[in-house]
Amino acid sequence: MKLAATKENYLYEQIADDLSRQILGGMLVRGDKIPSVRSICSLHKVSMSTALQAYYVLESRGLIRSMPKSGYYVSYVKTFPGLPNQTKPSLQTGKEDNSDLVSKVYGEISSGTMMLSLGCPSPELLPLAKLNKVMVQTLHTFPDSGTSYEHVQGNVKLRRQIARRSSIWGGQLTEDDVLTTSGCNHAMTLCLLALTQRGDTIAVESPVYFGILQLAKSLGLHVLELPTHPESGVEMEALKDALRKHRIKLCLLVSNFSNPMGGTMPAEHKKEVVRLMEFYHIPLIENDMYGDLYFGSQRPGNCKAYDESGLVLLCNSLSKTLAPGYRVGWVTPGKFAEQIRRVKFATSISNATITHEVVATFLEKGRYESYLKGLRNVLHSNSLHYMDAIMKYFPEGTRVSRPKGGFMLWVELDQAVDTAALYEQTIKRKVSLAPGRMFTLQNQYNNCMRLSYGLSWNKEVEDAIRMIGKLAGGR
Repeated sequence: MKLAATKENYLYEQIADDLSRQILGGMLVRGDKIPSVRSICSLHKVSMSTALQAYYVLESRGLIRSMPKSGYYVSYVKTFPGLPNQTKPSLQTGKEDNSDLVSKVYGEISSGTMMLSLGCPSPELLPLAKLNKVMVQTLHTFPDSGTSYEHVQGNVKLRRQIARRSSIWGGQLTEDDVLTTSGCNHAMTLCLLALTQRGDTIAVESPVYFGILQLAKSLGLHVLELPTHPESGVEMEALKDALRKHRIKLCLLVSNFSNPMGGTMPAEHKKEVVRLMEFYHIPLIENDMYGDLYFGSQRPGNCKAYDESGLVLLCNSLSKTLAPGYRVGWVTPGKFAEQIRRVKFATSISNATITHEVVATFLEKGRYESYLKGLRNVLHSNSLHYMDAIMKYFPEGTRVSRPKGGFMLWVELDQAVDTAALYEQTIKRKVSLAPGRMFTLQNQYNNCMRLSYGLSWNKEVEDAIRMIGKLAGGR
């Protein structure tokens, strides 16, 4: 058995390497259809699973993409823009206020505006018909049609499904390890309320999701922003240095496909982060809400998978993958379970009963995984189209992140470009972007922006990117 497995592994790697050489060598170019899975099986005398594994490897390398009911096509662009630089925030807590800019960008949402700034997938990518069907069924069958309070711990069926899915990232959760919340932001809020006091310092990567910054400021917390790499996430030496020199109450990190930069912490970094938390005995709030949106063959793990002391509080939701407005999230609070439960009871008592039951049923019926596969394919394709357009239409020297999942691009322009001023120009043309200044409490990232590729690629999106690039000084 072992020899056969080794042979199969060698075969799929060899097939992937052969096709890689053809693509990288220019014999197959973007848009070309590559041989079908059945053709590969016949040509190389391998099983269907071996052929598929070879194509999963090529997808993870960003060389091909799957088109539903059509086959696999070359997606590789021979040259990409350079990566953004590793960030270098001041290692002092930030005191700048970005509230006005955040309010302006998200206070001007309208139906006629193209929201390249919005951090969630377009409704057309969501399984709305299937969710609506489950909703109607639930209203007829659920006790009191979902109008009663549920237990403070949350819907037991939903917690059971979340626990079951934890095996995908290496977890061994039970339903009792999970407490449901009204989205991931609510989960992080409960954690911060339970574990910090006004005046405490928390450490985060930089740039970081503006919602985390707004939340920390509202609770009177100091935020220490750490240098971050666009591919590997928070810089480990900077984290170690910060833990040695500062009185940090807890860390809050986005481990996979971070918002807004898109980096993913390597497995060895995740292990090291957990070890550091144990050494200094401080909690880690881990946000892993983008982990299911991977472009390769396997979901990346998270820090919680290495947690043996209960110091990692894993926060997650389905807001970015299934139903943003349903507000379905959760936290696995580890050793802080009772503290988190008490805070939830004191602040919200219960979640929205009906939507949590709908999502629990959707997961229970096994519909989520097949839907996710299609969503990942679309997002991966979108990311390549967006990067290609940025390369064509933005000024020379523009740098762009290359995430391996999620739906965020971090774009770094020349220092002379002010993206807050650029936003003022694009919003007049009904296109919204997210200026980089929103993602920090320091005076930095003024020449950066976040673009979401959650909108399906089409001529209107390409025209919008062309317009932004031209206003920024491009072609």
